[in-house]
Amino acid sequence: MAFDVAQLEEDLLKASARDAPGREFCEAISELARTGRMNLLRNVLPGVLYEELRERYRADPAGFVASWRKLAGEMQVGFIQHARERLTSLTRLQRHAGHQAPAWQEIQRALDSRENQLLRTAFVLELLAMVEPAVARATQLRECVVAAACSEEADRYLDEATRCYFLGLFTACAVMCRSVLEEAIKQKLPPSLGRLVRTRYRNAATLGNLLHEINNNLHLSGIDPGFLRLANRVNDAGKKAVHQGLLGEDESRRCLQSAREALQLLLIT
Repeated sequence: MAFDVAQLEEDLLKASARDAPGREFCEAISELARTGRMNLLRNVLPGVLYEELRERYRADPAGFVASWRKLAGEMQVGFIQHARERLTSLTRLQRHAGHQAPAWQEIQRALDSRENQLLRTAFVLELLAMVEPAVARATQLRECVVAAACSEEADRYLDEATRCYFLGLFTACAVMCRSVLEEAIKQKLPPSLGRLVRTRYRNAATLGNLLHEINNNLHLSGIDPGFLRLANRVNDAGKKAVHQGLLGEDESRRCLQSAREALQLLLIT
């Protein structure tokens, strides 16, 4: 079944705009003012707010009506855009702004705590934007077919590493690639070498530690020498991700592909 991601996004934005909180309220005030029925708001709004609106209306009736119509449109767009910005603000450090947020943003936060529709819209829009890039990245991979099973933990690490790559979390992908090789090696080491590693590193061996021991005891490990070359690439990328800086897409893809090839060599039997 074919579908257009861009069309889905456009349809979602239209539906969200129609249902944006505050839009009908602003339009109602504008219409009551236009038709001379402002007095109907007396029993609906707090007294102070009603008096303020009435004074503004008396000062400039046409401008009052136009400004509330304009505010309806701004809230319609603003609520949705602010919800999308909130997803980013929740994931990053925020400096104190030193000024009060617009009233409509405070209204949105109150609505989020009850219905969460705006946040749902923001998440869906963000995920839709990931679909096409994720599909393109998935086409660059092939199944990782191995002859022997490893462990549930290794499968989960590989799953997370691959999904991180699909979704553009390139640095996280490299870190998880290092974790999957650590787990796979620990499961594959002969008992004698496994005991040596656990004792020497107090059950906290890193991938670098494991590769060092394999290299020094290659005849005991029974591991294909080609594995070390691939695993060292993964280890280098993982260390760079942790200690030197964020990785790009190409680096992440090479790291993931090296990890998959290394697993195929490691899990021959």
